Amino acid sequence: MIGFLSGTLIEKLAPWLLVDVNGVGYEVQSPMTTFFQLPAAGESVTLYTHFSVSENAQQLFGFINKKDRELFRLLIKINGVGPKMAVGIMSMETTDFVRCVMQDNVSALVKVPGVGKKTAERLIIEMRDKLKGWGEAAEPAQAGIINIEHNNPLDPNTLIADAEAALVALGYKPTDAAKVVASSYTSDVQTSEELIRLALRSMLPA
Repeated sequence: MIGFLSGTLIEKLAPWLLVDVNGVGYEVQSPMTTFFQLPAAGESVTLYTHFSVSENAQQLFGFINKKDRELFRLLIKINGVGPKMAVGIMSMETTDFVRCVMQDNVSALVKVPGVGKKTAERLIIEMRDKLKGWGEAAEPAQAGIINIEHNNPLDPNTLIADAEAALVALGYKPTDAAKVVASSYTSDVQTSEELIRLALRSMLPA
């Protein structure tokens, strides 16, 4: 079992990362709660990991802190929620997800790709007790904060293409991804991370 990876962040294209650990490149999937807090490519990074094995694939998932990994592991224990869906659910801020569960907000949860009404209702029922006091127990982290100073500004076309690719990888339809990214982009946006977050915020609860 791989508990964590510590090395150099080579590439990041949400939700995929490539981490060089002593000359070995690990492909890792990370939820947006982690992606928004990553350093720039070429810098050191440590990720807490979860190794998932199924009949069709072996996948490594990485998280910026143990609390995010704990939430991921709680989610995949829910009937009907696999790793891909869990990553999609964690495309919203952790505080937003907790609020949706505590407020029985089914309509917000079904906006996540792959989450139907029954799954949303099951998430609310099974996660409510597990998430009590979650905010108080959370590690002091920069959840949802974008490290703008560690990212070089890209040209608008690249920003938009990266953001659209990230949303499609999370399960959104290409046409929906293109529409929401276009409506979220402004000249003030300097990084793909910022644009992805704005696009997700426009679809998921604030």
